[in-house]
Order: sequence, then C-alpha cells, then structure tokens
Amino acid sequence: MGAKKNLSPNIDKLLDWFKIFYNAASTSSLAKMIKEVIEDMGYHVYEFQDQNISVCCLRIKGMACTSCSESVERSLLVVDGVKKAVVGLALEEAKVHFDPDLTNPDRLIEAIEDAGFGATLISSGNDANKLYLKVEGIHLENNSVLVQSSLEAAKGVNHVELDALKQKVTVTYDPDLTGPRSIMQCIEDAGHSPGLFRVSLYSPPKPREMERQHQVRVSRNQFLWSCLFSFPVFVFSMVLPMLPPYGDWLNRKILNNLTIGMLLRWFFCSPVQFVIGWRFYLGSYHALRQGSSNMDVLVAMGTNTAYFYSVYVVLKSLTSKSFEGQEFFETSTMLISFILLGKYLEVIAKGKTSAALANLADLAPATASLVIFDGGDNAIAETEISTQLLHRNDVIKIIPGAKVPVDGIVISGQSYVNESMMTGEARPIVKGVGDKVIGGTVNGNGCILVKATHVGSETALCQMVQLVEAAQLSKAPVQKLADKISRFFVPAVIVVALLAWLGWFIPGVAHLYPRTWIPDGMDEFELALQFGISVLVVACPCALGLATPTAVMVATGKGASQGVLIKGGSALEKAHKVKAILFDKTGTLTVGKPTVVQSMLFSSSSLQEVCDLAAAAEANSEHPISKAVVEYTMKLHSKYGSSNEHVIDAKDFKVHPGAGVGAIICGKAVLVGNKKLMLASNVLVSREVDEYVAETENLARTCVLVAIDGEISGALAVSDPLKPEAAQVVSFLASMDIKSIMITGDNQATATAIAREVGIDTVFAETDPVGKAERIKDFQGKGLIVAMVGDGINDSLALAAADVGMAIGAGTDVAIEAADVVLMKSNLEDVVTAIDLSGKTISRIRMNYVWALGYNILAMPVAAGALYPFTGIRLPPWLAGACMAVSSVSVVCSSLLLQSYKKPLRLENYRNPMENGNSV
Repeated sequence: MGAKKNLSPNIDKLLDWFKIFYNAASTSSLAKMIKEVIEDMGYHVYEFQDQNISVCCLRIKGMACTSCSESVERSLLVVDGVKKAVVGLALEEAKVHFDPDLTNPDRLIEAIEDAGFGATLISSGNDANKLYLKVEGIHLENNSVLVQSSLEAAKGVNHVELDALKQKVTVTYDPDLTGPRSIMQCIEDAGHSPGLFRVSLYSPPKPREMERQHQVRVSRNQFLWSCLFSFPVFVFSMVLPMLPPYGDWLNRKILNNLTIGMLLRWFFCSPVQFVIGWRFYLGSYHALRQGSSNMDVLVAMGTNTAYFYSVYVVLKSLTSKSFEGQEFFETSTMLISFILLGKYLEVIAKGKTSAALANLADLAPATASLVIFDGGDNAIAETEISTQLLHRNDVIKIIPGAKVPVDGIVISGQSYVNESMMTGEARPIVKGVGDKVIGGTVNGNGCILVKATHVGSETALCQMVQLVEAAQLSKAPVQKLADKISRFFVPAVIVVALLAWLGWFIPGVAHLYPRTWIPDGMDEFELALQFGISVLVVACPCALGLATPTAVMVATGKGASQGVLIKGGSALEKAHKVKAILFDKTGTLTVGKPTVVQSMLFSSSSLQEVCDLAAAAEANSEHPISKAVVEYTMKLHSKYGSSNEHVIDAKDFKVHPGAGVGAIICGKAVLVGNKKLMLASNVLVSREVDEYVAETENLARTCVLVAIDGEISGALAVSDPLKPEAAQVVSFLASMDIKSIMITGDNQATATAIAREVGIDTVFAETDPVGKAERIKDFQGKGLIVAMVGDGINDSLALAAADVGMAIGAGTDVAIEAADVVLMKSNLEDVVTAIDLSGKTISRIRMNYVWALGYNILAMPVAAGALYPFTGIRLPPWLAGACMAVSSVSVVCSSLLLQSYKKPLRLENYRNPMENGNSV
C-alpha cells in the first residue's frame, strides 16, 4: 500500500481491524469495499489482486471420532494448493478452499482415500448456477458436437458438460447475462430441423440425501447380518447350556476335549469377526498408519483378544485330553453386534439433527405461474413452468394459498403473506405494491403479481441453506477440549486395560484374592482377560467427538427456522457471553424508512430547485436518508406537475462518512448533510439555521442541510419511526444484565431523543465508520464481550470488529457478509433469540461433555472390576460394548432436545408503550 501522505493513526487502526475479518476466502465484494474505504480517506491502494479460490464440499465416509476428522483435515491441508479445510464429524462432510490452478477435487478425494477414508464430491463452487437438461437427439456424434458448440458460443454460458450416451447436458451460466429458458431455446434452435432436439429439465440425484440413505441401509444390513450369525452363538453359549437336556448335545466331544458346541460357536463367530467386522480392521490400519488411534483400534483389540484366545482354547482342546478352558466366542460376536446397533441408531439420530435444514430446502414450490406480456404492460397469457426456469424480471402470478416461488417485488395487488416457515413469525404480513416477498412463503387471501429479483441459488432461501450448511461445518472453540482429549484417549485406555488385566491376573496367580471370586469354568487368566477386554470396549471416544458438532448442527438449523442465521460455531459460542450491545440507529432501532416531514428555505432559491440539487447528490448514496430525500423530490414533481422525472446527473460525487455527501451538479458545488459537514467544509451556519437545526433535533428528527456554492440554501427535516419492539428488547436485554448502547452518525440531539424513547442511556452520536469500530475496541479493552447490531455499509467495519456482529436481514449485502449473525426478519426480538439460543446450546454442549466424560470416568473402573470384590458386579465384554454404543446415541439424542427450543421474547406477549401514540 502506498500513500499520498503519512499514514494517520486511524489508518493503522483500520488495518488492524481489517486483519480481524479479511482472509483469502472472503468474498470479493467485501475486499472491494475495503479498498474503496481506504481510497475515500485519501490513500492509494495498489497490488490489489483477486485470488482465484475455488470451494468444494466432500462427503467423508468412515469417520468414527474426533481423531478421524483430524486425520482427514491433516491429509487435506498437506495437498499443494489447499488454503483452508474444515471437516465436520457430525455432518460427515469437508469444505475445502483451494487454488484451482494447483489442485482439483479429484486430487482432494485421492488424498482422503490415501488417509483411509472414502470421499465423494457433493458440490463445487461453480454449482451455484447450473442447469441440468435432458436432450433427446444428441446420441449421434455430429448432433452432440453441434449442441456443444452452439452452447459454448451463447452469451453468458461459462461451461458445458455433455454426456451423449445418457443424452444429458449440464450448463454453468451467468444469471446476469442469460437464463434457463434462453439456454433451452439455444439448444432447440441448434437443430437443422424443428423438433430435432427435445429439451427438458431433469433433477440430478441429491448427493447428501442419497449418501445418508445409503449409510442407513448399510448400517442396518451390517447389524442384521451380524445378528444372523451372533444369535446362534448366543443360543449355543448362553441359552441351551442352561436348559438341560436340550443343550447336552453341545458338550459331546468330537476329538479329545473339543466339543460340538466349541466348533459351532467358532464356525458362526468367524464371519462376524472377519467379514462383518472388517470395517474395524480397516479403520484401525489407516488410523495407525497415520500415527493416530481411534475407536476402531479399541474394538479391534478387544474383539481380536477374545476371538484369538478362544481359538487357542479350541486348538488346545483339540490336541489335549486334559486341557480345560473357557472360550469367549460370544464376547466377540455380541460385542460387534451391539456396536453395529449403536452405529445404526447413531446414523439415524444424526440424520435428524439436520432435519430443520432439510425442511428449509424443500420450502420452494416446484412450479410457478409465469405471466406473458405483449411487449407493453398488457398481460396476454399465463403459463405454468418449473421454478428452475424462471429468469430475473419475470412476472409471476401468485394466487391465494400458493407458495411464492422466488424472491421478488409486488408490482400489482395486495395480500397477506405467511412468512412463518422462513422467520418463525406466525402472524401474516400485509404485502402491497413495492413490498418484497421471499421465496418459500405462502400467499394469503389476495392475488398478487410479483417481479422476480432473485432466482435460483440467489434466493434468500438458498442463501439461508448455504449459510447454515457452512455454520454446521465450522468448529466451535469449545470443540478444542474434545480434540485435546482424543489425542491421548485411546493410548490411555489401552494402558488402563493392560493394567486391569495385570491387576487381576498377577494377584490371581499369587492367590491374593479368594478362589470363589473366579466364576465356574474360568481360571485367573480368563477372568483377568475379560476385565481387560471390557475396559477396551467400554471406553467411548465417539461420544466426546459428537458432543459439540451435533449440538451446533441442531442449534443452527433451529435458529434458521426461527429467522436467525448463525454463521458458525464460534459466533454461537460467543453470543451468550455478550455484556454490551451497540445498536446503530437508522434501519436498526428505527424502521429504516425515513421520510421528509418538513422543509425550510434560507435563500431566494425555490424549494423545487433546492430539492432537485439535493436529490441529484443523494441519488448516488444507499443511505436510507438519501433515499428519503430523493423520494420527497419525486413527490414534489408529482404534486406540482413538473415534467422533470429524472434525477440530474452528478459529477465528482464524494461520500463524507457519518456526515453526508457532496457533488458538482450543473456547475454548482452542492453539499447535503448535517451541520458537522457544513462546518468541516467552511460553510457558514447562521443563527437562523442553527436554531432550526436545534428545534428539529429536539423533536427526534434529523436535519439535512443543503448548501449550494458554499451557502446554506435549505433544510429538510427527516423522521424515521422507531421499530415497535425496540423499547421492549432494550428492557429485556437489561434484565439479562446486558448494556445497550446507541452509536450513530446522526447528530447528538436527535440520537439522544431516540435513545430516551427506547430506554438507552449511553449514546455516541456523529460517529463515522472508523469511529464506530474504535468505540467497540474501547469496550473490548475493558474486558467486555461486545456485539454490534447494524444494517448498512457504514456498519460493516464495526460488525467485523465486534466479538459478535449481527446484521439486519434487510440491510446491505456487505453488512450481512461482515456479520456473524443475520437477523432475517429485521426484527430486534431476534437479538435476544440469538443470545438465548447461544446460551441454551452451550449449556447443552456442556451437558453432553459431562455425560461423555462422566460415562468414561465411571464406566472404565466398573469394567476394570473395581466393584467386583465388594458387590460381585462384573461388566462382561458384550455388555460393555452395549454400554459404549448407548453412550454415543445418548449424546446425539441429548443434542436433539434443542429442537424443542422456544423464543424467550415474543412481541405479542408485550405491549409497547409507544403504541399509545408516543411514536416519533
């Protein structure tokens, strides 16, 4: 970075804040915003290059515990070109950011397979705007080449994949330049004769759902096959011997001391040990090859010990007439069966943790009613088409009771729309001309026409699903505890198992405990061996690994269904620790639709002339007050019948953060903003103007001054009503011991008046974007965890600098990108919801850890025989395996209890005092 002048302290601080939230995976719009902000402050930015980073999502097979996910992550990070890799144990997926010039998804899959795990590609970064088509007639080589060349030459088409054998075409396109119907028409027009190519949509299989169903099916089949062989072993070893004379035939000797029962149990146990249980050998091999250990190592050691000792007993009995020993084939088979049962139940339970996300993804309707116009504004026809074929600016008719297919703006009609499936708010919301509607919501009792603004992957519904998926993959900091424990857990268990065996075997041989403690049919070695095996299989690292990710998955999905998008585990963990919340004013505490309620002239210029120049300057700004000035000017034109409906072009437009804007319009230097801007620009503020500003601000209104060629010509009083829930939210936060603070670029008097109405005591007014971030750093310096709630580009620095940034869903894209939490309803109630949900989730995670750790701490001594001398209670290996399986399932079920979460604050339960007439 080079500068026109010496770097100021503000720039140094600004760079520190940028480090907080900018990384290689950040979106380009956020990076460009950073560049523009620095340049607006008078500095040059060079060496600004967009990195070519691609993202892909992979399904990982074979992960059992935290050490498995760490192995996958390590194997991905060593691949050349991989910038970032995040592996989710509960979701069984990996999200990888990589340089496509250095690597590709196939190499990533190969690296995972080398680490001993299976992997399949779920999606790649360019899947956002993909069209899947079935094209009949391309099986001939000439035809397939014709279609491919026609598509590649079409405007907006980025990539074409063609499978002539299956007659399928996949097209990646730019939605700004083309759309699905145009692409289909391009293929049809490519034919030498009409009807040569018949084009239709086809739905590709959903990798996630297919893999989940496959996993459930495989787990179920493995368990059933295990039961098929384990049941005879159980009957031959534990049932028939207890029912003489029905079991006497099992004790008949074949050769020496080898009995029929031994041979049968060996025969039925072997397929379970080596065929059905092969997954444990494979998992152990790959884990040990990577220099780590996991649950598979414990299971393989425990079952192998039981099996091969039993084989030793059988062979010894075959060769000796005097040898008497007890084999444990039932231990191996029943142990594997119970573990497989636990895995089956775990897969089913984990599938339910993402149920809320699946429900969100299925909200959009399959078809839409497209209105066709005659080239003007006259509708001439309606046709029902697939929602996937909609383009931007298409007009859709939505009848009562129908779902809104895509995001758009109402251009005709009025109705009530139920947005509960998107926001969790049960009350229908009235929608009229100019109002936005969200895809997936349900139309009420009126018929409306909607112009599509966002289609395909750009809709709020798709963006919500993508954000939640990313959040479910991210690791919460509390997960580090499980990661640390997992590194030494398995080796520690093996040591304890060995000590348990020695602790019983050596005293037994030395006759240090009564012979009556040894069950009939066993000796000291066999009793000690059973205790050692029980310790190996009762320990459960899986429960520890699932404690955090399953809770995060359920919480983020539940939050999304309530209209609160939490972008990651870190934000979910921090939110409940917040002790101070800074609220922006316009669009956050207020509705964000300010209107000009009064005007005043201070020169001989006409009101229309002053407003025209002000609107020309403000037209280039996205600030709500700027829009209010432009709308007021348009109303003046309509009122006085002016023919000038277009805003005058402005030159040398410049934004003065937190103060206003300036431009050259029709050769005149125009400044539009607050008194601070006028004073900074050396514009004289007369006593008359000063009194009018003070009077306006005391009424909780914003005074916008208009200066033309260095002289204040007029003023506009702008009022923005408070959100009805603002006061109740501030009050509720105070009851949670959270301090509310207002921080705004508006003047002190207006800000103080607004703060007084909502119950906020601390106000920082006339603060620019850098100043907002500085205030946050000041509070953080006092040891407070700080949240920022905002909606505009000018809030993005503060949102990024805060410990938890919360963006209003109706705000700008940049603010939403910089935030950790997105409030989809733009309702302040959800600030409370986000904090409360965070607290409930962390409590659930802690409870999961207490259960997982407590289970291991209690179960391992019992399995080692700590209670046996006093109570006679012994945990056989097969029962220890059942306990281990139950522990994992119980942790997942505990996380699923978050599905019953209820909001702590609902507006209908409270009566806002401002509703009695004290609104601004």
